[in-house]
Amino acid sequence: KATTYVSPSVARSAVAPPRPAAPVPPQMSRTDERIACPVPEEGIAHAVELMREGAMFRYTFPDGGESPVTTAERALADYTGHKYCVALNSGATALYLSIRAAGVEPGSKVLCNAFTFGAVPSAIVHAGCEVVYVESKEDYTIDVDDLKAVIKEQPDCKALMLSHMRGRVGEMDAIAEICKEAGVVLLEDCAHSLGVLYNGKHTGHHGVACGVSAQSFKMLNSGEGGFLLTDDPEIAIRAAIYAGAYEKNAAKHGTKNLPAEEPHHAKLAVELPNLSVRMSALHAAVLIPQMSTLDERIAEYEVRYDNLAEKIRSSPAANAALYIPDDLPEVRAVHDELLFTIRPEAIERAAGGQVDAESLREVVARFQDACAERGLVMNLFGSQINARNFKNWRYAPHEVHSKPLEQTTELIRASFGIRLPMQWQRAEIMEIADVLEYCAGEVFGQEA
Repeated sequence: KATTYVSPSVARSAVAPPRPAAPVPPQMSRTDERIACPVPEEGIAHAVELMREGAMFRYTFPDGGESPVTTAERALADYTGHKYCVALNSGATALYLSIRAAGVEPGSKVLCNAFTFGAVPSAIVHAGCEVVYVESKEDYTIDVDDLKAVIKEQPDCKALMLSHMRGRVGEMDAIAEICKEAGVVLLEDCAHSLGVLYNGKHTGHHGVACGVSAQSFKMLNSGEGGFLLTDDPEIAIRAAIYAGAYEKNAAKHGTKNLPAEEPHHAKLAVELPNLSVRMSALHAAVLIPQMSTLDERIAEYEVRYDNLAEKIRSSPAANAALYIPDDLPEVRAVHDELLFTIRPEAIERAAGGQVDAESLREVVARFQDACAERGLVMNLFGSQINARNFKNWRYAPHEVHSKPLEQTTELIRASFGIRLPMQWQRAEIMEIADVLEYCAGEVFGQEA
């Protein structure tokens, strides 16, 4: 009987299972990471009403208690647990006025985290002071040991402007004790830490005053805006007068936002300059309804962040390459951004062994480019144009009063931030982990 010839390749194809398709590289479905939280309809309606009436100046209202600015101040102070609140035109202004109102004289040395946003040293410079930088640690908070060392080396430092950068809060009890022993005035930059708790209490209470921001990418969004919060009555009244509470207008803030009038307040009103940095009623109107949703939004941020961080850490490729530090156990965080640092050993693998400054930059850029190709935009803190890189702050050069800051340099040159917009769906947030896993495997390979 004749048989039909079948080639080996055809025979194999007849019995062998089909090869699995190559995995499709992940791609972000959204790239609008710069999107800001919208204003609630109630705030929009209130703002329109004010515009129709032309009532946008906080002191237009005969009874200060009717001003939306007064309402916003009280709502925020009630939320954070502070006694007094002064609404301003920006968070940076709040930091600047906290220095002035706390009595730190121009020409004084003011300590500051080396890893922060450029507005923080700018506020110090604006107050006529000299900036002295302190190293930051791998968890993006101030290095307490270096703080002690710098104060010991420069005991003439008068204040510490402590930045809770990206909402990361350090060892506050230790920091406060160091400042107290050294006679250093502690001020807190809470631009990123609104809603963050330390041992159950809002940030901003370890220092004599703090500044909160309402810039678009913060927990409160009025485009621009800020608040100075304090429990110190003298700092509060001085801040209000500096801001522009001329003549008898401080009384329009109400005794719930400022201390009761005292005889020396009238003297302050003619001795302190009117800087006219008040918040407008228009800005306050859009902020008021946002304050009532803070805790709801914080809870949603935490669900998203916890799921995202867990997925990255559970990926062998991503976890071997990317380090996501934990918050301190004392901290209830608010994670509206993912921060991570590329591990040194991963950079060494990708560089093929020996790592120098040039090969490190090349590897970091390769990873950032790979993620960008997949639609994931990341903020490299140590880039040559980043406003969070202390080497770019030539208005407050670190060479004047600080050492080379090698620890912070090493940190920021391989550290990234990724915003987690509230308008994105949870599934869209989780796509970040898919891209990081894929690109980490592609650039850094697997851990040996």
